[in-house]
Amino acid sequence: MTIAQKIYAETTVSMTDLRRDPKSIMEIVGDLPVAVLNHNKPAAYLLSANAYEALLEKIDDIELAKIAKERRGGKTVKVSFEDL
Repeated sequence: MTIAQKIYAETTVSMTDLRRDPKSIMEIVGDLPVAVLNHNKPAAYLLSANAYEALLEKIDDIELAKIAKERRGGKTVKVSFEDL
């Protein structure tokens, strides 16, 4: 029985092709994610350094937004501009 698996990338590459020429694959896809398939099943996802760094920044922004939301409505302190 074959179970379908969702692939979270528009582009796929086989492990064999990735081993043969990783540089060309990264040049072709640029900053888009690539699903690396092993026996036609996703085994890994490949991201460029730029895409990975952007993803980390988004995660950090989400965490900061959670903190800001938790602190909203909490204790406030009035400060004058001159005191800063």
